Amino acid sequence: MKNYQGQDVTLSSQQDVIRQYTQNSLAADGFQNFSVKVGTVGDQYVLAIEADDPQARLDAFAERHVLLFGPEGARKALQGKALLEELGVWNPMSGYPVNTDRTDGLCKWHLFPPLGLNVIGQRGILLMHYPPWQVLQQATFLEVMTMSRWNTVLWAAGAKAGEVPRYRTIVDVNPIAAPGSGQSEYPNDYFPIMMASGFFTGPPERDYVRSMLELYLSPPDAGGSEYTLPLLICGSPLYDPQAPGWVRTTYKDQMPQIPPQPPPYDGPGIPTLEVLQAGTLRIRPDSARKTPYLAANHMIAAGVTGVCGGDPTKIPNIRMYEAQDLVAASFLLQYAENPDLDPVEARRQACMRWFGNESGTGPPKPPDPRDNQIICALAQMDLFFVAEPTPHPRYTFEEAMERCAGANNGDDPCAAPIEPGPESWGCIEKGPPG
Repeated sequence: MKNYQGQDVTLSSQQDVIRQYTQNSLAADGFQNFSVKVGTVGDQYVLAIEADDPQARLDAFAERHVLLFGPEGARKALQGKALLEELGVWNPMSGYPVNTDRTDGLCKWHLFPPLGLNVIGQRGILLMHYPPWQVLQQATFLEVMTMSRWNTVLWAAGAKAGEVPRYRTIVDVNPIAAPGSGQSEYPNDYFPIMMASGFFTGPPERDYVRSMLELYLSPPDAGGSEYTLPLLICGSPLYDPQAPGWVRTTYKDQMPQIPPQPPPYDGPGIPTLEVLQAGTLRIRPDSARKTPYLAANHMIAAGVTGVCGGDPTKIPNIRMYEAQDLVAASFLLQYAENPDLDPVEARRQACMRWFGNESGTGPPKPPDPRDNQIICALAQMDLFFVAEPTPHPRYTFEEAMERCAGANNGDDPCAAPIEPGPESWGCIEKGPPG
């Protein structure tokens, strides 16, 4: 495993683990020349942090770190785990494989909150399903393909390299590391929506997901007067629907509703949460500010299920995927400039850039030719992968841009001479290697 500087490290004690994740968080929050010492007082661990930053900022980090991982935050997940164990449903597939990929091994679960991510420097939150086991093995979220691809999408949408770490803080509705690598997925049957609602949502002592969202969305001196930081709700019926499913069930009274057919009908409608839907919600009824949200795809979905062909106005068409993901990134980036921007307006502006219309109706026709080429380049990266030594795009973003520019085919990632051949995978046909 590697530390925040990309150096190989060995974690041989609890102190090493605490130091590793705290250093990762300090790096994500942009602290300079920092050091972390971990000691014990009785049965408690004590951290001493130094950095070339104002003392007030260090104090804010320390205070929020204790809140996030103390009784008012991540420790609430312990109650959910205890209840799962009490009912005999903790890791029901223990001792058996659940994925065809041998590298995932036998099924194992480990409680895992969002360690090593932003504590005070985040500018948006990603609501996702669960952390893949690879994150626990490598002691960082940053090595999985999900995060690598999201970094590229953020940068392509206009985020400065130094700002990218501020947009990759995750809250998982099921905070349990389980088989998967960020490309291979834990079968949804074992982590249903009911699990997040029943074991990590509920009475105050077990209300993990809402507590973490409330803390992460409102760091010190962030957000606007009306809104918290923005929230991306990641997943779709095609890939990893649990996070939007949890939102739809938890906040059904705050979601748009579609009346059942045929009319007339005067009862409650069907709560909806579809990709590129934007709006606001209150994390809790007494939350001081509303949270602007956008429903988005899972960050790795384009690489796993995206294909050439099919209906060009719907996913899994690869260009639709790329444009929708760029809208999601652009949605977050706008709040750094205008923290009280209406989320519907934020989506409108992002859709105008990447689709050429206000609603995100496909196929995407961005007004700027370079943006059309960016869609092509991201598609080339998702359509062409190399399996060894670990899964990664065959082309860098710059190389993919050159391929699209030199193809003279209208920046179509699926047309000759740059279309994927049978030796490549657009993963719905073949699935990414482990």
